[in-house]
Amino acid sequence: MTEQMGAALRIALAYHEAWTGKDLDRAMSYVAGNVVCDAPAGRIEGAVAYRAFMAPFVQMLLGATVIAAFGDERTAVVVYDTATVAVASGPAAESVTVEDGKITYSRFIFDRVPFQQARERTSGSV
Repeated sequence: MTEQMGAALRIALAYHEAWTGKDLDRAMSYVAGNVVCDAPAGRIEGAVAYRAFMAPFVQMLLGATVIAAFGDERTAVVVYDTATVAVASGPAAESVTVEDGKITYSRFIFDRVPFQQARERTSGSV
């Protein structure tokens, strides 16, 4: 059986593949200049700020595994697990809205606990 993939899902997966492959330039080619992102740290507005938000994480990324991906012509969700220098497993999900072939809105959801625990271990806190 062949499933047809909606435009938003195609773009979300291409974007995900690019940034998890450490190609932030290619990843940003899928992002609108006026992108808005809601993340646990707060709202990020504009492609310049979005790139600055993504760059440190991309630098410490070792790999990512897609768990599930769903979408249609306008909206897509990608659920994945990341491995980074700091943590072996950092589960996350991203829901994106795509307009005119670009990601205009992103909602990041990720488990901050493994990263907080790693920071505490590094700083000697308990």
